[in-house]
Amino acid sequence: MRYLDLTLPGAAENLALDEALLEEAESDDSAAETLRLWEPARPMVVLGRSSKIEDEVDLDACRELEIAVLRRVSGGAAVLAGPGCLMYALVLSCRLRPGLRSAGRAHQFVLGAIAAALRPLLPEVVCRGISDMAIGQQKFSGNSLRLKRDHLLYHGTLLYDFPLELIGHCLKAPPRQPEYRSGRSHREFLANLPVPRASICHTLMTAWEAHHLCDDWPQQQTARLVAEKYRQPKWNEHGRRAGC
Repeated sequence: MRYLDLTLPGAAENLALDEALLEEAESDDSAAETLRLWEPARPMVVLGRSSKIEDEVDLDACRELEIAVLRRVSGGAAVLAGPGCLMYALVLSCRLRPGLRSAGRAHQFVLGAIAAALRPLLPEVVCRGISDMAIGQQKFSGNSLRLKRDHLLYHGTLLYDFPLELIGHCLKAPPRQPEYRSGRSHREFLANLPVPRASICHTLMTAWEAHHLCDDWPQQQTARLVAEKYRQPKWNEHGRRAGC
């Protein structure tokens, strides 16, 4: 598996690159797979593909703090990312791994592999809900996926040194909650993984055997997706109620 350690300058560019890697894999007959790691330079809200902005985001708080609100290509609820939140993206081949065509099995496979790799550093790591990883009852990772014909984009967050109080300031309680959350606020429910960033990166690279460091990435596809989608209000604000 190739390894791409690349954070682009803007929020739109970083979200576009995840999708561009999926597009690139779909157009390539080699069934190549990729692990990408990146970390936003400043806080950003990332909506799920079908998220309703007004139901999940405190827009007034985001405007006050000048936090961009964008939408990703995968499902799930809104997340707040930024410095102290490591982002990862896996592009996996469904031809090499046919079981990934089932969303449930894909969650189990990817999160099971990451959780198992982290347990030597922190034995309390468990998979919870549909797509969370937690330390006991406190979530440190949320994840989502996008399935195409032959490839899967699986990406998520890994909190390790994030100002958790900011999440409750910018995000409302999610409309759908896993049972283990038990109605807790963001601050009560979330936790930072008490592991250094470098150790997390090394663990992910080892878990996915991503030893082929590369600096080649789909620049044209990324630029096109930024222009056509990720900087367009039609994409980022679709479903928004008038006057909000």
